[in-house]
Amino acid sequence: MGTQYGYVRVSTREQNEGRQLLALSGVQVPEKNIYMDKQSGKDFNRPMYQKLLKRLKPDDLLYIKSIDRLGRNYGEILEQWRILTREKKVDIVVLDMPLLDTRRGKDLVGTFLSDIVLQVLSFVAENERTNIRERQKEGIEAARLRGVQFGRPKKPVPANFEEVCCRWAAREISGKEAARQCNMPSTSFYRKAKNQTTALKGKNNPH
Repeated sequence: MGTQYGYVRVSTREQNEGRQLLALSGVQVPEKNIYMDKQSGKDFNRPMYQKLLKRLKPDDLLYIKSIDRLGRNYGEILEQWRILTREKKVDIVVLDMPLLDTRRGKDLVGTFLSDIVLQVLSFVAENERTNIRERQKEGIEAARLRGVQFGRPKKPVPANFEEVCCRWAAREISGKEAARQCNMPSTSFYRKAKNQTTALKGKNNPH
């Protein structure tokens, strides 16, 4: 019997990893052998997971609470499962899915059933990730239609901006002097002045 390890992942630093840690303590995984990432599950470029991967040796046992804690990318989950079980030769137990326990059913039928379950769950995990992205996209679009603006609010231009802009456009003053009079960085003045002159041309030439 090898060493017992646990892997925990939450998507953000604000999410609570308590349920996963409680589940691992229930199967008596030593606290020092629990590796945790606070990072998205879109790929496996996670520092603690990579550290765990280097630590694992043949006959070790890895516990995770659910398959989506391992990752959310269908193809990469299957690839990592292959690396863990076939290259590293470790056993994996998914606590939320008893069928995904590589210690059991090591015959052909047992392996076949585990592979089917793994593929279905991996697909579900990635599909949920895709749905979350789609819901976020739809939510942002709906908010925009309601007039919600995203990003930093635009700073209002100074009261003298239009007058200074017209003087600059007429070449009465330099851009640098115009920016100074408006108390603005030169780059900001040029950008807003360009928008201002475009708007004025549109008013003067409606057709």
